[in-house]
Amino acid sequence: MSSEESVELLARGLGKTTPTSEFEKASSMAVAEELGFLPIALVQAISYMFNTGCTEEMYIARLRNNKARVLGNPATNISANLAVTYGELGRYSDAELLESDVMKQRTKALGAGHPDTMRSSTNLAVTYRRLGRYSEAEQLQSEVIQQRTKLLGVDHPDTMRAHSNLAVTYRQLGRYYEAEQIELEVTKQSTRILGVSHPDTVRASANLAVTYSRLGRYSEAERLHLEAVKQSTGLLGVDHPDTLRASANLAVTYHQSGRYFDAEELESEVLKQRTKLLGINHPETIDALANLAATYGALGQYLEAERLESEVLERRTKILGVSHPDTIRAYSNIAVTYRRLGRHSEAERLQSLVLEQNEKLLGVGHPNTMRAYANLAVTCHQLGHYPKAERLESEALKQRTKLLGVDHPDTIRASANLAVTYRRLKRYSDAEQLESTVLKRRLELLGANHPDTIHASANLAVTYRRLGRYSEAEQLESEVLKLRRKLLGVSHEDTIRASANLAATYGALGRYSEAERLQLEVLRQRTKILGVDHPDTIRASASLAITYYRLRRYSEAEQLEVAILQHRRTFLGDHHPDTLRAMLSLAYTHKELQNHSDSLKLSQIAHQRASEALGDHHPLSAELIHFLQSFSTS
Repeated sequence: MSSEESVELLARGLGKTTPTSEFEKASSMAVAEELGFLPIALVQAISYMFNTGCTEEMYIARLRNNKARVLGNPATNISANLAVTYGELGRYSDAELLESDVMKQRTKALGAGHPDTMRSSTNLAVTYRRLGRYSEAEQLQSEVIQQRTKLLGVDHPDTMRAHSNLAVTYRQLGRYYEAEQIELEVTKQSTRILGVSHPDTVRASANLAVTYSRLGRYSEAERLHLEAVKQSTGLLGVDHPDTLRASANLAVTYHQSGRYFDAEELESEVLKQRTKLLGINHPETIDALANLAATYGALGQYLEAERLESEVLERRTKILGVSHPDTIRAYSNIAVTYRRLGRHSEAERLQSLVLEQNEKLLGVGHPNTMRAYANLAVTCHQLGHYPKAERLESEALKQRTKLLGVDHPDTIRASANLAVTYRRLKRYSDAEQLESTVLKRRLELLGANHPDTIHASANLAVTYRRLGRYSEAEQLESEVLKLRRKLLGVSHEDTIRASANLAATYGALGRYSEAERLQLEVLRQRTKILGVDHPDTIRASASLAITYYRLRRYSEAEQLEVAILQHRRTFLGDHHPDTLRAMLSLAYTHKELQNHSDSLKLSQIAHQRASEALGDHHPLSAELIHFLQSFSTS
């Protein structure tokens, strides 16, 4: 802004006509020069003078003598505010540059122990966390705790808040037990000092609940979330944003613990209330829409999930722009749904775009970028592009090891994903080696009863089965099933999956009657919990049909396979890999029933569609070719 415009702005803002005397002009010019002719700084100065009644001369004197008493350094405040805006826009690197400068300026002008300096450190730590630079965030937050404890005492709300911030960083570093200890202490202190109903206490309990969920202690997490909902409802009312946030957190716990219908009911209510109170374009309304879409995906309602995710993507693109991290996350979510719908080419295109954007905006080492590598690798699995999947997962593992360390949950998860690809590539020894390491680390870090540890045992058992080490597989799977029944109950999805895995091992051991018994129970549970049309229910029917085939009960197998094929055509389309696999299974059964013409016709159609959708080099296409060749030799 020019000097003349600055003087005119000051005059209008202070309710004066344009200054005519040389003295008035000089006073206004002095203020403008002091503030660097910055429009926002001038507006802040006008507001201060208007509210305090001080003159321009008094303002300049106060500003020069002690800038901290007059809104601090206005230019620094502007930078701090702009950094917040950059953070909201997802421009984390730009925010970091400003916040680093603000912290440096405030440390120099005000000292390390000044509240504004500590606030700057806290903001910079949050940005470091958003950038995936957790160690730097931890260092800053530890310094803030030290300063606040020294100046304010251990029981001051700001000190407790600083501890809570550090706990969040510990959680993202995978240091769940350290996070739990801090959050337990903060909750205890807040309850004692502020009372059980204070918003800070409720927030502390909610943070502890999130950590319990990460530790797989869903019952404890649910108890805390239910208490938070109760407290918020009593204090603030059912429609208050904090109450809705507490309900949304409870719904996430329901989702994580496999209670998808409970999650859906609660998320639908949260979405309804947020739409009513905040409007359809509010970020929290859009978040509610995304959460509900994720639950629909878990329920196998992929078309409904796609509809909601398309809406989320449209709103985030319009409001935040295509490069905002939340918009990129929306692209990633809808790509997963495309994959589940068998639209692998669309999924691959979107996931490649997501990876490119994350690398550009956040860097190759950011957790979101690593997640993008993993998601694209899964789609490559589905397309049969196993070497590409291996390259992606190897890079993800390399980056996570470098940035997070070998014991971070995300690093261990990357090892587990790479092991699955090794298994698909029939590199079973490599898979076993990785999975044994994953299991060992999870036992040491999380304990034998953590869901991730049990999942590692289940994965290793699958590899044992592929290696023909069926007795070892059976031993592990029996233990997995026992633990899941004890910790999660017989109706939990993970328990049902454990039964299905053990049944597969029984089948490999030729113990078909035991396999059938388990598979009938799996089918009954999935039908009851998920409904007849859920993909997992159909998958359970397919597994049972395979057992009937092995038992040479071909008519029972055929009856199931006809229903499976009809369902997959209806819900997934003619070219989905699951539909094509169902066609091949039915073709095998037709052939055993001496119905050679139907078997040949069905397999020819399946091969043509597999070639179109997946290419001739896909394993399913190769299996169909091999099956067709059997007719010429029989």
